[in-house]
Amino acid sequence: MGALLILLLLSLPCAVGGAAVCRSCPGPLRNGSIVAEYCASRPGTESEGRCCRERGARPERLLGLDLSNCSLQNLPPGLAEASSAAVLDLTENPMTTLPYGSFLGFTLLQLLAVPLPLDCPGGSGAWEKVTTSGSSRLCQGQKNSCNSSREPAWLCPENAACAPDGPSLVQCLCDSPFHGYKCLREGTFPVLLFCGVLGATTLSLSLLLWGTQRRKAKAP
Repeated sequence: MGALLILLLLSLPCAVGGAAVCRSCPGPLRNGSIVAEYCASRPGTESEGRCCRERGARPERLLGLDLSNCSLQNLPPGLAEASSAAVLDLTENPMTTLPYGSFLGFTLLQLLAVPLPLDCPGGSGAWEKVTTSGSSRLCQGQKNSCNSSREPAWLCPENAACAPDGPSLVQCLCDSPFHGYKCLREGTFPVLLFCGVLGATTLSLSLLLWGTQRRKAKAP
């Protein structure tokens, strides 16, 4: 029972993905924001808090996130929940930096607005077009860093291929049938063995915690 409860709790964030970040700033989409304009021009969308979603899709894809004028000094902790977004607005916030890797996994992001003091994540070379307007900087058209003509500062190991993983970010994916550290192991990944070990470890820890708490409860 303890193991089942832990597994359910671990899976909970995936089940509610996107809800927290959509409400990290009060109010609905702001009229005139790039997110509101994008969603209004795209049929089959619906808004939820500061988010715009694809209506009827299963799972519902989060298309846009409007965090403009939210008094943010840093990016919200749940930003990764919006990694499927195509449009993101961070303007009119007193932000001074965007930490490296903040948009890890945002491979679909094509339109990002940030306060003027900030550079586009990954630098201007990570985007097709960078423009400024008033107090905002607009980063448009994310480039595929794997197709860059520049000599990469990294090299994927043998039996692996480069794949984009966000603005100026990449990951190395193992070619089939290789897997493991530096893609050196060949063959099918041992899913049953992995799940068995994980389940046994989880059950053992649950029983240990249950026994410890039971002894403490019986102690005078």
